[in-house]
Amino acid sequence: MTVLATESLEEPGARVSTRRRVPGEVGIWVLILGDLVVFTYIFAVFLAERSNEPVVFAAGSEHLNQNYGIIYTLILLLSSLYVVRALHRLRSADGHAAARNFLGAFACGLAFLALKVTEWMHEADAGHTLTSDHFFTFYFLMTGLHALHLVIGLFLLIYLAVLARRPAPGRSQWILFEGGACFWHMVDFLWMVIFPLLYLMP
Repeated sequence: MTVLATESLEEPGARVSTRRRVPGEVGIWVLILGDLVVFTYIFAVFLAERSNEPVVFAAGSEHLNQNYGIIYTLILLLSSLYVVRALHRLRSADGHAAARNFLGAFACGLAFLALKVTEWMHEADAGHTLTSDHFFTFYFLMTGLHALHLVIGLFLLIYLAVLARRPAPGRSQWILFEGGACFWHMVDFLWMVIFPLLYLMP
């Protein structure tokens, strides 16, 4: 997120502007802000329901394997690092190295998704479904919506890896790189909120 907030991504050889600017384009920020509003509403409802049924939510949280949550978090942090490195490589006009870093982030996202599906299957085998109780309704809703965004991000990362290999990307390509990075960091950020809500709150 540091790159997105404080650095401008300039094309190699272009005059570096001292003005701060918002990375990407307006459309991606409208999408990101819209998603953040939706998730914020879900988080608020989760907390309200949790205060109404503290025993049910505490039992559900204790049942979840925190090791899964920690591994998810580490995987996504590593994926964001790969995305940041990819942007830096692009600034150095090293498109092939940037592509490798985008693919590294993609591999991390794929590992996250595979582990999440494994956890969902484990919970289903244990009799926990979308309708078993309110905690697991929110568990499957929040992790499912997050996984949907992650899958969209995976397609973006593959596209960016292909795009990075092309020589001398133009301004429109730079906007795509920045917008894709913003979206992936949003996926990472959302998990940083979901993880403590579901796995850590007593």
